[in-house]
Amino acid sequence: MSESPIALLMFSSMMLLLLTGKRVFGAIGFVAAAAALLLWGDGGVELPFSAAMKLMKWYPLLTLPLFVFMGYMLSESGIAEDLYRMFHVWMGPLHGGLAIGTILLMVVISAMNGLSVAGMAIGASIALPELLRRGYDKIMVTGVIQAGSTLGILIPPSVVLVLYGMIARQPVGQLWLAGVFPGLLMASLFILYIVIRCWIKPSMGPALPAEERAQISLGEKVRLLRAGLIPLLIFFAMTGLFMLGYTSLVESSAVGAVSALLAALVKGRLNRQVMEDTLRKTLVISCMFMWIILAALCFGAVFDGLGAVKAIEDLFVGSLGLGPWEILILMQLSFIIMGMFLDDTAMLVIVAPLYIPLVGSLGFDLVWYGVLYTITCQMAYMTPPFGYNLFLMRAMAPPEISLRDIYASVTPFVLVMVLTLALVMIFPQIALWLPQLHYGR
Repeated sequence: MSESPIALLMFSSMMLLLLTGKRVFGAIGFVAAAAALLLWGDGGVELPFSAAMKLMKWYPLLTLPLFVFMGYMLSESGIAEDLYRMFHVWMGPLHGGLAIGTILLMVVISAMNGLSVAGMAIGASIALPELLRRGYDKIMVTGVIQAGSTLGILIPPSVVLVLYGMIARQPVGQLWLAGVFPGLLMASLFILYIVIRCWIKPSMGPALPAEERAQISLGEKVRLLRAGLIPLLIFFAMTGLFMLGYTSLVESSAVGAVSALLAALVKGRLNRQVMEDTLRKTLVISCMFMWIILAALCFGAVFDGLGAVKAIEDLFVGSLGLGPWEILILMQLSFIIMGMFLDDTAMLVIVAPLYIPLVGSLGFDLVWYGVLYTITCQMAYMTPPFGYNLFLMRAMAPPEISLRDIYASVTPFVLVMVLTLALVMIFPQIALWLPQLHYGR
């Protein structure tokens, strides 16, 4: 068999295993190992061994458990609730102010955790009941929480960008810095949409009543501001030391983890249960991503050995005669379609062996492409019928929010994501300016 039918057979086998509900890393790793043994015999066992050694020696991977620990420590100790209370009091007098505060909360949660599910859990459990109780439009706020939670995979420390960096062999520090301005741009556009929507129809986001605002003294506002600033101070201390060159990326993640632990201790919220829950969740997430990266590296090695990447490049550029931008847009559309059925890690592992070398050969920056991939994943999280966030919201939402409401809520926010994607594609410096500034010094 030539490389094309072998590649097609590997993809179809992997998709079949994924459709049976098997673990992503198990399906991908099994197909890669089986193909290696059938192609190269006993020598094929070197592929998973080599991938494992490469993973164990990849120093930036240490940032993954440290950042995840930081986020879960701040969440489990209740510090994130203090942050929402601060936004609630200070943003409440505005129409749509609590929804704006929820987006700001999600930005900070994203900067503390790097996972979409963490923002969704906090938003659905803390913000959503309060927004509904205050008379906010249920469809709008359902979309706010789903959209805001996706910021966790774009704003550093993004776990998805760590996975992309490992598979694409790109520096994680540059990828994280590249995600800063696109993430803040998207959050700003979310806020702009909320402001315009509530300005046109104020009943969708009522302000806090004047009598309730009068009950909150200036001293209480200052106290809440001080309590809510703790996570912000942790984040700025961590990133500030890194940007100024005092710490490396891994050392910055250690600063964040230790700072979160000390903050929980100082506030008297560090106990055995909090520590146990934080460590267990950190271990689960970290091990899951390590297995996925290991399987992806093995799968990619088989494809490199087959020469399938060159065959795909010849198909797009030679046979079909497509230009670089046409190929890039087709790639993004394929991510959106796959996102209707798969999560972000499965998508990346499936297409990375083909797309990433092709993007590099077309002359595009792989750090910039990592941001495009991540924004497209955010859209895929919210795209029916099987968007990841849609089902998370269905599991966490109160009974008055139906599945129809959840599906209807995402449309305007997906359009904002499309706008952000278009802006980053047209103006690559939105993503590349900060890493070039920092690493070019």
